Amino acid sequence: MTRIFLIGYMGAGKTTLGKAFSRELGLTFIDLDWYIEERFHKTVQQLFSERGEQGFRELEQKMLHEVAEFEDVVISAGGGTPCFFDNMDYMNACGDTVFLQVEPEVLFHRLKVAKQQRPLLANKSDEELMNFICEALQKRHPFYSQAKFLFRADELEDKSQIQASVDSLRKLLDK
Repeated sequence: MTRIFLIGYMGAGKTTLGKAFSRELGLTFIDLDWYIEERFHKTVQQLFSERGEQGFRELEQKMLHEVAEFEDVVISAGGGTPCFFDNMDYMNACGDTVFLQVEPEVLFHRLKVAKQQRPLLANKSDEELMNFICEALQKRHPFYSQAKFLFRADELEDKSQIQASVDSLRKLLDK
């Protein structure tokens, strides 16, 4: 039975690497945000607006506990998931946790391209975006650093880099 949780900041590559890694190992891939959206027929943004952050985080915790019961899965947690309640301890108890660590400059370039799809980033200037990323990473690092494994995920820009990362992650996790 395999259960792997990928954690890290938005844009770290949790979904990109998670999909490729799960495909390589023949495991099911679950993006926690997508799972929540499917279950509630609303976007994370809508749920956040309706319930507020506290209400959303409670719902997220409940859904995390649900997907953590599944077997033979790679789960991409939301960027904030490890930072609330006992979520980090819970994921560590249920499976292998991998912190996808990415340099702030790399996150900036990835998120700048997609910032219109991310409500927290949509109207930020380049300088504001970089500051936002750095501040958030500093706040979240104490949680992310509790992962059982640390994995550098700076290079996920093309198929060969993604495959090389999948191979490296396999070695790290001994899969």
